[in-house]
Amino acid sequence: MLLAFPACGQHSDTIVSIALHPTKPKIMYVATDEAVYKSSDTGATWTRFAGKLTRTRVISLAIDPKLPATVFAGTMGDGTYKSPDGGRTWHQFNAGIQKGTISSIVNQVVFNPRGTEMLYAATTVGVFRSIDGGRNWTERMDGMNEVNFVVSLAIDPQRPNVLYAGTTGGVYRSINATQSWEKKSLGMIASDAKMASMALGINGLAIDPTNSDVVYAGTTKGLYKSTDQGEHWARIEGSIRNSYVSAIQLDPTQPATLYLATSDRVQKSEDSGVTWQPKINGLEATSIRSLQISPSDPSVLYVGTNGGGLYRSADAGESWKRLPLTIATSPS
Repeated sequence: MLLAFPACGQHSDTIVSIALHPTKPKIMYVATDEAVYKSSDTGATWTRFAGKLTRTRVISLAIDPKLPATVFAGTMGDGTYKSPDGGRTWHQFNAGIQKGTISSIVNQVVFNPRGTEMLYAATTVGVFRSIDGGRNWTERMDGMNEVNFVVSLAIDPQRPNVLYAGTTGGVYRSINATQSWEKKSLGMIASDAKMASMALGINGLAIDPTNSDVVYAGTTKGLYKSTDQGEHWARIEGSIRNSYVSAIQLDPTQPATLYLATSDRVQKSEDSGVTWQPKINGLEATSIRSLQISPSDPSVLYVGTNGGGLYRSADAGESWKRLPLTIATSPS
């Protein structure tokens, strides 16, 4: 979903992406339609980044889990930017991350858990891989014959050579670190579907950290679950059956607990998706764009909305409080 870019100097209440520090819960970053912000006090006050990053719209943010001062920003048509110092300076790292003269929108950046110099990018012109910390990128699309538009990526935490790609035409899986891909959409998309490249958008993927055979796919038409590494998928029925799912998160300590961001609310399941409860107490904005669970405390969640700002829950979604992007300082 692409939204209008605000006029120069105008602040946006659309929170496109949220990135949380892996070990310091007070530190977080958000991208809006017009800027990237950082907080070092759990969202009480914020710094708005200036410099090179102001020349482009940021679509996605990612923090290196092993070197968390390193932050990547995926942009709309300008590749990736990398900050080695917690956002104080940004450098454009986009060599190779395009197709011919076509610029890409970088929807997501993910790090290999065994060595974060290797990272992957999901873009509107395919999957790209870097083995030098993002300085150079190479296209990794062998086997993705029907699609170019890649929305999301997930790496198997137990077998990091296994990756899943969510596209506008279903799910693809690689078992060799993106050297090649196979389509894995059985149960999602009919084999004879017309316009297969646009048959079903996969907005988010989540892998059970305790049993990585279990994979969830949040889509434009509900939530799907696989228990065999994507070989077969079943749509989860009930109250979320036809929901537009924009993001999905699993509680890392209790993977039977799932949270969904949808077009009209946050939904929570505590039984691996069998039953769902809306979690909207205090959540005045209804269209949810982004969702993250704190790596330090899974009872703390953040959601970003389409035009309604940023919210935080400290009680596993039972109640929400808005966090205004109050500027503390103006960076040089």
